Amino acid sequence: MGKGYPRGLSRSNALAGALAVKKLRINLDEALTFTGSTGAAVFQTAVIGDFPEGNVQLLGAVSNLTFTGPTSDNLTDDFQGDYGIGTTPADDATITNADVDIIGSTAIPAATSEESADVRATNATPAIFDNTDGSLEINLNVLLDADEVTDGEDVDVTVTGTVDIIYAVLGDD
Repeated sequence: MGKGYPRGLSRSNALAGALAVKKLRINLDEALTFTGSTGAAVFQTAVIGDFPEGNVQLLGAVSNLTFTGPTSDNLTDDFQGDYGIGTTPADDATITNADVDIIGSTAIPAATSEESADVRATNATPAIFDNTDGSLEINLNVLLDADEVTDGEDVDVTVTGTVDIIYAVLGDD
């Protein structure tokens, strides 16, 4: 028998199976290419991370992001839009449902000289994501308002900042 008092030694095994809470920090420096379309909002998506395989319990998320244009005539100097972070990529000019199930849709305030202020957002509701097949992605989904990008032209908007996610894996199948 090892040294120590018996009650303390007997409790150590109970902690071996304790739920491990993990923190994921994603540092972003991502360029998204938007193609202008007259009268329509434009959107773009980037995969910025992955969750481990299993049932993932989202406990919390915070993002602090800045959006910077290329300082060209093809992007309005005071562009604005919305962004969200979710488990699915945006597939049309709206970001809803699983497109924003990690960080909800958040307004990007009007930029100054093609650079936004730091935009802070948090998750609204804890959730459990089924990643038992290991395919779940973390997607940054960005939507620029109508007529922010010149029709038919491409512009790169660079997103910098951090996304912090706290989660736990609740087993696998």
